[in-house]
Amino acid sequence: MSLSIRALRKSYVEPGGRTINILNVESFDMASAEQVVLVGSSGGGKTTLLNTISGITTADSGSVVIDGTDVTTLPEAGRDRFRALKIGFVFQTFNLLPAFSALENVLLGMSFSGQKADHAHARELLKRVGLEHRLNHRPSELSVGEQQRVAVARGLANRPSLLLADEPTASVDTANQDNVLSLIREACTENKVSLLMVTHSPEVASKFDRVEKLSDFNKPEVAA
Repeated sequence: MSLSIRALRKSYVEPGGRTINILNVESFDMASAEQVVLVGSSGGGKTTLLNTISGITTADSGSVVIDGTDVTTLPEAGRDRFRALKIGFVFQTFNLLPAFSALENVLLGMSFSGQKADHAHARELLKRVGLEHRLNHRPSELSVGEQQRVAVARGLANRPSLLLADEPTASVDTANQDNVLSLIREACTENKVSLLMVTHSPEVASKFDRVEKLSDFNKPEVAA
């Protein structure tokens, strides 16, 4: 799935009335099935960029074209449907549903796209992130690192065409960092999925062929 961003702008107004420009991206492109990592510091707009690409956040102006569809022109329901069918998302804050088990959280990820629940696929994903013994545990019964691994499995559950990953190794220990990265990259390679990952970790970035600094193409300015 190819991605093309042009003249993308996003800003927020603080309670005091000052406008903070978060995104000012003139041009960014990814080829179909390409794997790209964006490196940037905290507060640099990484999460906002991913949210805008996926349609979770609406842009002020500009375009985000994913395989010929400009996500910014879709109504909210259309963005939700497009995201459910085409985009997987590994959230930095996990966004797991607390009342459901690890397995149920992954299965629910499938339901948003209208797919039939594939228990075997969900179990295999959780096994690959080392959680085959924690399938029936709720998020409150899992460590922070285990919750992150559930989030990775859920992001891959729908076999997306584009996977967006927001600091997917930030909460896992060193032993599991390579496992999580390997799972994400192998799944994307095997299924020809485009991968856009953001991180602040040079170690994570070093494993990718294409590494971009967000500050090189995102040029926000603070407005009065």
